[in-house]
Amino acid sequence: MKKVTVVGAGHVGATCTDVLAQRNFLDEIVLIDIKEGLAEGKALDIWESSPIKYFDTRVVGYTNDYSKTEGSNVVVITSGVPRKPGMSRDDLISTNAKIVMEVTKNVMSASPDAIIIIVSNPLDVMTYAAHIASGKPANEVFGQAGVLDTARYRAFIANELNISPMDIQALLLGGHGDTMVPLPRYTTVSGIPVTELIPKERLDEIVARTRKGGGEIVNLLGTSAWYAPGAAAAQMVESVILNQNHIFPCCVRLDGQWGEKDIYLGSPVKLGRNGIEEIIEIQLNEEEMALLKASSQHVRDVMKVFDGMGLL
Repeated sequence: MKKVTVVGAGHVGATCTDVLAQRNFLDEIVLIDIKEGLAEGKALDIWESSPIKYFDTRVVGYTNDYSKTEGSNVVVITSGVPRKPGMSRDDLISTNAKIVMEVTKNVMSASPDAIIIIVSNPLDVMTYAAHIASGKPANEVFGQAGVLDTARYRAFIANELNISPMDIQALLLGGHGDTMVPLPRYTTVSGIPVTELIPKERLDEIVARTRKGGGEIVNLLGTSAWYAPGAAAAQMVESVILNQNHIFPCCVRLDGQWGEKDIYLGSPVKLGRNGIEEIIEIQLNEEEMALLKASSQHVRDVMKVFDGMGLL
């Protein structure tokens, strides 16, 4: 039986659940939330769309009942407080760290063999917190960051060139936030380097917009994005459950890659049945390495804040 649990029935969790249901490769999706009736209502609404959208995946919701998540292959954790205008992802750490660690422990009590995908912000440090709380191998706990960030990057490039976003392949490294490191040198359009299609000055502007992509939406909506983050998490689930071994940029625990160790940071990986099947250490030039080191230092600074909270 292919079963997935999504914790958090807010916009991101509900979107992830809806996308997964429509993909129609799962037997059951369990949606969990702490707010009475929220998961039940959204799950029922999604299930009632099944005759219209032609899927068979059963979608059910429960209020804080983790016994219903037993036997999950993958658990997606979206729980936490969303950003408001003027807030950084890092501002959320004190509230969301406690939530993520508690949820992770609850999940592990019901499905100790589940692979865990973190979506909660600040993403890199929340993934670190979930890894500690779960006690699982690092390849089985990772975060959704680069899949979303590269999607934004590719969408902006598609607009610039007036082409299909499906023709664009891209990578990025580093933390999920303003210090992320998009890599134009590794960005292609149907095999053509994007640097041959877009002038450097304009490409730099697109990279800058990508780094601020989440903040742009917060300023427009007054809260965090959900359609793209939810769909990105669903895409990762699909690669794991179906053992597709897609190459995605994900937030993973590095073990010496680029000289970084014991830190959760964005990296290209092969994503399959066992979670992170392989971390792919691409070659970086001097400028790219400097940007990665700056991003790494920012993440380590936030990790120190978490370590000092006494939650371990």
